[in-house]
Amino acid sequence: MFKRLREGLFGRPDESAPETAAETAPAPRPETAGETAPETAAAAEAEPQATTQSPSSPAAALPAAPPAPPAPPAQTRPEPGPERGAGRAAARQDAVDVAAATQPVSPEPHGGVRVRNPFKRSLGRTRQLFGRVTQAFEEDEEISPELWDELEETLISGDVGVQTTDKLMQTLRDRAQAEGMTHARQLRDALKEELELMLGEPEPLLFSATSPISVYLIVGVNGVGKTTTIAKLGNQLKRQKHRVMLAAGDTFRAAAIEQLRTWGERVGLPVISHQHGADPGAVVYDAMQAAQARGADVLIVDTAGRLHTKFNLMEELKKIMRVLQKYDPEAPHEVLLVMDATVGQNGLLQAKQFVQDAGVSGVVLTKLDGTARGGIVFAVAAELGLPIKFIGTGEQVGDLAPFDPVAFVDALFEEE
Repeated sequence: MFKRLREGLFGRPDESAPETAAETAPAPRPETAGETAPETAAAAEAEPQATTQSPSSPAAALPAAPPAPPAPPAQTRPEPGPERGAGRAAARQDAVDVAAATQPVSPEPHGGVRVRNPFKRSLGRTRQLFGRVTQAFEEDEEISPELWDELEETLISGDVGVQTTDKLMQTLRDRAQAEGMTHARQLRDALKEELELMLGEPEPLLFSATSPISVYLIVGVNGVGKTTTIAKLGNQLKRQKHRVMLAAGDTFRAAAIEQLRTWGERVGLPVISHQHGADPGAVVYDAMQAAQARGADVLIVDTAGRLHTKFNLMEELKKIMRVLQKYDPEAPHEVLLVMDATVGQNGLLQAKQFVQDAGVSGVVLTKLDGTARGGIVFAVAAELGLPIKFIGTGEQVGDLAPFDPVAFVDALFEEE
């Protein structure tokens, strides 16, 4: 009787424990322990574990807690298929594209950005003269007699010169007939090729292979920008780790000596000079001795602005060359003729005299950034047969660009 009463009040202790354990244990999974995938095992570890109570503890007699809600079916991660992998790759590429678009573009050429064409700004005046011809090229019109006439007029007005223009036009007509050209774009491509051929390959500044000092003689008439060009060239060579000295060989004008000294102080280059009216040969003699004593490897010599009608000045120039050749029979290693691009065809007459008397080896064209017409470059190359070494592209000390025929023609046609 007491046994039945106790069982009615407290239940059967031997049978309640297994039931409680069964209720609190997690539900069995369909996979066996040996077949459980790593993903399933990881998901199982993430689930809250049930607390196993001891049968003798008071909590064991309490009603069992309700079973945990079933885990979401996404616990076992499927293998990424082709479509899923492609979607992730596309998302990553979109993120890369957005990041690249928001990054500022580096202006440095070493950052992967194309170097700015130094002649594009300087040829604005010449591009305006092309006007109608450029429009015909862009619209790809048919080649007509009117287009030929407009092209010829444009070349002459752009300071290419009558003689050079005649040769160029005849070459283009022959090519158009031989190649069967019918549209302006074809003529444009042929014109670019002929202009590049006319300018030839770029010829950099020469350095002596036998003498420790490379000597550059700068010649030209007054007002073309000789002194400024000397300062720009000296500064450029200094930045290239050359040891540069300047010689004030223009003793004909007192202002020329002071101007060169001022530029020398500005760019940090030593200047060897004498008093106004001194013998230019003596100045060059002292400059060569100073260059040797100080370990310079470049000497740039200024000369008096002389016209072909001034016989005495031309003779002084020849004397300077004789003094230099006492030190080095190959000196001067470059005779650079500075020409004002704004003078145009009138400068060719003076240039021809310098070529005859001074043995000019190259041309530096200045003031192309003003009202100059860039066609004079082609006239110099065609009529003088001289390479253009540098182009002055502005008034700052760094505005001196080594001449690149392809870049120059591209700038003429407004191409990067």
